[in-house]
Amino acid sequence: MLNISIVLYHPDWEHNVQPLVRELQRAKCVHRIALIDNSEASSEPQFESQNFQVSPQVSYLFTGANLGYGRAHNIALSETISEHTDYHLVLNDDIMLLSEDLDAIHEFMQQHSDVGCLMPRVFFPDGNEQFLAKQLPTPFDLFARRFLPAALTRRRNERFELQHLNHNRSLNVPYLSGCFMFLRTKALEEVGLFDERFFLYPEDIDLTRRIHRRYKTLYWPKVRIVHDHRRASYHSLRMTLVHMSNLCRYFNKWGWFFDRERRLYNHQAVSQIPGIDE
Repeated sequence: MLNISIVLYHPDWEHNVQPLVRELQRAKCVHRIALIDNSEASSEPQFESQNFQVSPQVSYLFTGANLGYGRAHNIALSETISEHTDYHLVLNDDIMLLSEDLDAIHEFMQQHSDVGCLMPRVFFPDGNEQFLAKQLPTPFDLFARRFLPAALTRRRNERFELQHLNHNRSLNVPYLSGCFMFLRTKALEEVGLFDERFFLYPEDIDLTRRIHRRYKTLYWPKVRIVHDHRRASYHSLRMTLVHMSNLCRYFNKWGWFFDRERRLYNHQAVSQIPGIDE
C-alpha cells in the first residue's frame, strides 16, 4: 500500500488541491493522504470549507508556520515508517496525474525491489517536457544557470539535464525532482529522511543521492504527469537568497569541487545510451 504527503503553502484549493486529492483517492493502491499546510499562523486553515468528501484516507495538519519542504514531509514519512506502509509518495500540489497511472507505478515498484525511488516523465501544461532526471550538480551548474545568460550555459545545462539520453526509456540517475518522489519505505529506513538542515532547496538532491548508493533511483517514462512548475525563487529576491543559502549548505555537506561520488554517479548516468529497458 501507499501513503502520500502533499505540503501546502497558501494553496489553490479549487484548482490544484481538490482535483488532485480526488484523483488520488480513486487509485486502488492509496492507503492514506496527508495534507500538511505550511501557511503562516495569520492564515485561516481552509480545509474544513473545501467540501472534501469525508474519508479516513485524508488527514490535514495546519502547522501555522513554514516548516520547510523536507521537515514538513518528514512528519508524514515518519508515520509511514512507523506503521510499516510499503511505499510513500512525496508529491507537489501542482501535479496533474491519473489514478490508474499511480496504480501502474505501484505495481512496477512491487515487481522491482531494486528501485528505491521513482519519478515518471514530466511535462509542462503547454506540453513541453521538463527534464527533471539529472546529474548531481556542481556549483557551476546551479549558480551559473541561475545568474548567467542561457546562451552561455545551454550546452552545459543540456548535459546536466541529460537531454542527450533517450527519454523514452528508463534511466537510473542520481538526482530526481522532489515534485514527485515515489519512495520505497525500506530505502528510507536505511538512508534516513529528508535532511532538515535544508529549507525548501535542495532536499530532493540530497535524498536521491543517498538512496542511489543502495538502490536504483529511476526515471520511468511509461507514466506521464503534468507539473505546473512555479519556480518561486525566480520571482522573489527573498526566495533567491533562501535558494542560494541552502545550495551553500548542500555543497558544504557533499563537497564543492572535490566530490568523488558525484563524479562517479554522473559518469554512470551520462553513459546510459540509449537507456535502461524496463
